[in-house]
Amino acid sequence: MASNGDGGVDFKLYRYTPSLAAAVIFIVLFVLITVYHLYQVARARCWYFTVFVIGGVFQIIGYICRALAHHDTESVPIYSVGTIMILLAPPLYAASIYMTLGRLITFLDAESLSVVPVRWLTAIFVTGDVIAFVMQAAGGGIMASGTISAMNTGENITIGGLAVQLVFFSVFILASTIFHYRIRRNPVPKSLSKSPAPYAGRAATWETVMLGLYVASILILIRSIFRLIEYAQGNDGYLISHEAFMYVFDSMLMFFAMVAMSIFHPSHVLSPPARSRVVSGVSQSTNTELRQRNPV
Repeated sequence: MASNGDGGVDFKLYRYTPSLAAAVIFIVLFVLITVYHLYQVARARCWYFTVFVIGGVFQIIGYICRALAHHDTESVPIYSVGTIMILLAPPLYAASIYMTLGRLITFLDAESLSVVPVRWLTAIFVTGDVIAFVMQAAGGGIMASGTISAMNTGENITIGGLAVQLVFFSVFILASTIFHYRIRRNPVPKSLSKSPAPYAGRAATWETVMLGLYVASILILIRSIFRLIEYAQGNDGYLISHEAFMYVFDSMLMFFAMVAMSIFHPSHVLSPPARSRVVSGVSQSTNTELRQRNPV
């Protein structure tokens, strides 16, 4: 925590006047992409991905608070709600990503190729995500009290939550990469099929889902590293004192993470209709192969 020239503590909610234009732009962007994600979830009935949509709602609330803060930089409630919502959205994205990988591995009948047993995979990573979520929420809540000591304590707890999130997310990316490598080396029948559900004009496969997970995961990882460094520098740090960094390394990255997951949406392969088509396609392919081997 910084000290001023009189020996007092130099703490400020904002070391700049929050940009109204930037906040409004990201309100609009997150509203559009969140509504589209909600449409995708409802259309494909992939309710497990609702958590991802809630993350988008958190972003919208967070940037509404940023817009309000433009005219009231001294409001602790506005600052606290905005900070907490923007902090907690990425852990919700992460939880959806963890659940998607577990469902994908199960769908492919490739449990033996996962470095972490599938029955534990989602539980382990979501548990770590919940711990990170609770720590960041607690840190934000403590900071909401508005006292200097609470702000300091809250920042430290938030740093701990970000560190936990980084560790689990890094291990998750490693586990995903190992699984991808193994299934490419030893394909299972379902991994050779394609879903008629298109993305960008092409047939969707399990690898398009993996691509979406990779892109979103890397963007969230970069954002978490930025936030960890930002909070570690303290309230008077260079990063937290310049609003542009937050929009470049948090707002923009999280928006692109949502865009990536909408393009490579898991429902193209894992939704009930897509699953039935893929399974039917695998069965038809197998039957054709058997007829070729055993002509009547």
